[in-house]
Amino acid sequence: MKKKIYLLCGLLCDATVWQHQAAALAPYFDVETFSFQGFDSLTAMAEHVLAQGSDSFILAGHSMGARVALEICRLAPQRVEKLILLDTGIHPLKAGETEKRAALVRAAEESGMLHLIEHWLLPMLAEHHRTQPEMVQPLAEMVLRFTPEDFAKQIHALVHRPDAAAVLRGIRCPLLLGVGELDAWSPVAQHTAMQEIAPHAELVVFPQAGHMAPFETPHNVSESLLQWLLSDSHAV
Repeated sequence: MKKKIYLLCGLLCDATVWQHQAAALAPYFDVETFSFQGFDSLTAMAEHVLAQGSDSFILAGHSMGARVALEICRLAPQRVEKLILLDTGIHPLKAGETEKRAALVRAAEESGMLHLIEHWLLPMLAEHHRTQPEMVQPLAEMVLRFTPEDFAKQIHALVHRPDAAAVLRGIRCPLLLGVGELDAWSPVAQHTAMQEIAPHAELVVFPQAGHMAPFETPHNVSESLLQWLLSDSHAV
């Protein structure tokens, strides 16, 4: 029987971001992807995943989804066999962050989700990817599947997030950290700081990728995840 692996999506993201990894992992694992459309708290998102019934599972979270994964570890650490955190952070709210996020929500409500393509999505990508239609179009279509209300709810979850440092420090299962080399939102330095808190973690940096690393450099991310998950030292 295949091990269960849950792929957890980030802000305004759905299975599009994880599609390559889901396909690459499917021969080896029972893969399920979670998008958190309609949820307004990280705890509710985590409880939704935990309610799926599997006694134990591997977790891979991207961006906000990685924060959900950490919340799952806080609520039910005994159920998490391995943990993968990509393009994320553990810090609580930063000064001025609430106002910046609120401005984006207002813009989405007043101008529609198209506003977020230019002012939120594109800055998430590595600069050289922002002019590539094959990169931008699927992600833009993904964002447009969400509503301003969905966006407001997910932003509410993020601005009420806890400091997750204590959770990360307490993780005892195998842990992989990954980040796009050109991620300006959750930079490499943020992940090296996380590794200092959890020294047993492995850290991989994905070349020439921004915040949407699983989509921007799908083969590199899939290969790294498979290599780590299937290695003898991390057998589950």
